[in-house]
Amino acid sequence: MTANNLNSAHPASIDLIISAGWVIPMKNPNEYFENYALAIHAGRILDLGPSEKILKKYSAKQTLHQPDHVILPGFINAHTHMPMSLLRGLADDLPLMKWLKENIWPAEAACVGPEFAKDGTELALLEMIQGGVTCVNDMYFFAEEIAEVIHRSGIRGFVANSILNIPMPWAPNLEDCFTKAQHICETVKQYPLVKATLAPHAPYTNDEKSLLRVKALAEKFNTPIHMHVQETLAEIHQHDVLYKERPLETLDRLGLVSPRLMAVHMTQVSPSDIELLRTKGASTVHCPESNMKLSSGSSPVSLLLKQNINVALGTDGAASNNNLDIFGEMRSAAFMAKLTTEDPESLSAYQVLSMATINGAKALGISAETGSLEINKSADFIAINLKDPATLPVYNPISQIVYAAHPHQVTDSWVAGKQILKNCEILTLDADQIYQRTEIWRQKISILVQKPTKS
Repeated sequence: MTANNLNSAHPASIDLIISAGWVIPMKNPNEYFENYALAIHAGRILDLGPSEKILKKYSAKQTLHQPDHVILPGFINAHTHMPMSLLRGLADDLPLMKWLKENIWPAEAACVGPEFAKDGTELALLEMIQGGVTCVNDMYFFAEEIAEVIHRSGIRGFVANSILNIPMPWAPNLEDCFTKAQHICETVKQYPLVKATLAPHAPYTNDEKSLLRVKALAEKFNTPIHMHVQETLAEIHQHDVLYKERPLETLDRLGLVSPRLMAVHMTQVSPSDIELLRTKGASTVHCPESNMKLSSGSSPVSLLLKQNINVALGTDGAASNNNLDIFGEMRSAAFMAKLTTEDPESLSAYQVLSMATINGAKALGISAETGSLEINKSADFIAINLKDPATLPVYNPISQIVYAAHPHQVTDSWVAGKQILKNCEILTLDADQIYQRTEIWRQKISILVQKPTKS
């Protein structure tokens, strides 16, 4: 069934009509519509238009009227480490390398396993679904367990087993990393909404030989390459000593800078970096709150966008943020850009909302399927209640979402036409069980990583 072959004199029976006070399609800049509706059938957007017109044109098994809500594409969290939600608050107020080497990596060595990955992912998804996320791009270990939880939750997901040239308990050598990376690329196909990426952790944890292997595997399986790149100034200096070039230049020399590349963080950006990203069609992923908390730097997002470089938005992991709140990331991204450029027009609310929706879809190679509300695209969308003290009065719903709204205002969400959040209640995960498991992990981790007190 398509919208083009319907006779309005005889309303067609479809699955769902949802009418709202506002709809933001994310198709044209700054565009939104009042008193609009979506027609949904067989998991896809069949039609959208003025509510009165859609209600006359179709009859639906379910019709929802949400006059105080805004409907828009679900958020895409383009970079996170979901299991690390179980390490939230464990090591705060530290620089990146001290945070990693002295705290997070030892804690992971003591705790991480299949159950840790599963339970941490459930906790992360509970938070993200309640906050309007309908697609997540994750980089961690035990990706098989993560993929299964994503599938069970009902959202879209991209998963990867991280590749590091550093011995880890879950991957004692580089060869094992590649075995696990290839395995997830082959096995994730069993889940309709879950895909794989190749995820070399960073240039400083991979040598040139391993990066060339990543490139070959990405081409073989047609996957994105998801990688931390130029996160700190120290990383730039260290790489220059070893290779006499910038990390992005090394990646380009090896053939990894392409439309496949999702270069995460990119807080240290030179004119030559911008030219490489622009000409090779790579995307960056901005994680403003993690970068601020770890004092890593600030990605020049407004400059990148002006050069037609695609910029998506991510939270990073909850251990370095300390939440998975896309609303907070949007607000922080906008404010950080305005502050660092001393220009209040440097990054608009619509540009930031694009980073959290359609730009994430472009980075992941799924913009033909999701990221905007268009006929024949998958019905991935959320409803945000703007009848809230934080978002009244409403002059412009785009501005209210970016600058004023909070996760608790997301009341409903659908992925591929299936409702996964209803009246703020998650339908696909058992919240009480997740809370119980999280407390068990808190007690266990507290004992495992307890530091001896000074006498």
